[in-house]
Amino acid sequence: MDFTLLIVIIVLALVFDYINGFHDAANSIATIVATKVLTPFQAVLWAALFNFAAYFISKFIIGEFKIGNTIAKSVDEHFITLEVILAGLIAAIIWNLLTWKLGIPSSSSHTLLGGFMGAALANAGALSRDGVDVINYAKVLPTFLFIFCAPLVGMIIAYFLTVIIMWICRKANPSRADRWFKRLQLVSSALFSLGHGGNDAQKVMGIIGAAVICYKLDAGDAIYQAADSKERFGMFVEDPHWWWVPLASFVVIGLGTLSGGWKIVKTMGSKITKVTPLEGVAAETSGAVTLYLTEHLGIPVSTTHTITGSIIGVGIVKRVSAVRWGVTINLLWAWILTIPVSAIIAAIFYFLLKAIM
Repeated sequence: MDFTLLIVIIVLALVFDYINGFHDAANSIATIVATKVLTPFQAVLWAALFNFAAYFISKFIIGEFKIGNTIAKSVDEHFITLEVILAGLIAAIIWNLLTWKLGIPSSSSHTLLGGFMGAALANAGALSRDGVDVINYAKVLPTFLFIFCAPLVGMIIAYFLTVIIMWICRKANPSRADRWFKRLQLVSSALFSLGHGGNDAQKVMGIIGAAVICYKLDAGDAIYQAADSKERFGMFVEDPHWWWVPLASFVVIGLGTLSGGWKIVKTMGSKITKVTPLEGVAAETSGAVTLYLTEHLGIPVSTTHTITGSIIGVGIVKRVSAVRWGVTINLLWAWILTIPVSAIIAAIFYFLLKAIM
């Protein structure tokens, strides 16, 4: 039964990964479509290619999967069961599909984290047990903090980068400069897609890793039981039986991106502020820098929040009123509600699963 449940979790995790791809496709292609640098199909193909390429950067250049490790350790292992992970995944999938249907660019990262924590708290029945906290606050608090910090950092970088670019190009021929920035958008979009793949695919790895570790411990695997809790995720990544999980996570998110997410593309590409090729380059580059920084720190941030903040940053350069603040405030509410709503949904599903199983 446990092995069957493990397989169900892995399949659902990859389903979530696919949904994450088309839900967040807009993050890296909205501006490039809005400025008509690429057609929608060309844009998603471009983004999907670099989503997958991020695997090789994480594996062979960075040499580790820090964000996957953070997700796997966001909840104390004493409160993780296969039912907890399954309930968290179901909640995350429901919230992602709902926000996609409504065209709201919410965070796939935070819905996954919220679902995981909500189900674990339901399992514990309280905030702590025997002096052990359910939530690993050292891992989770930076993620909570970056709900606000990631868009702010993206906005600040985008603002100053836009100002610098405009100053450098102040004497340039407008038509010629526009052509150059359209070409540069291919580069900036690719950079952001690399960051998106490296950041988001690892979150699914983290969930699958937590499920495999839980299964191994329940099965009495002596090697996993003897290892320190800090070492187990690394053992999972290096385990020859599970070598395909990182690769599959990056492939599936790329396939999801290839499916697109046109409702969210419209919100990101035109409803927040009108974006020119110059501004698209600044926004995507700023978002990419923020993602690379947080990936280096091992903090799973929202690519959605990051690029939204960057788009706001380039809009403010023109004038504060160029940003449609009504749309932005609605997005902010969705960001704030994502973790608690996902946690509540996951807790409900956890109790349902326990009643059924």
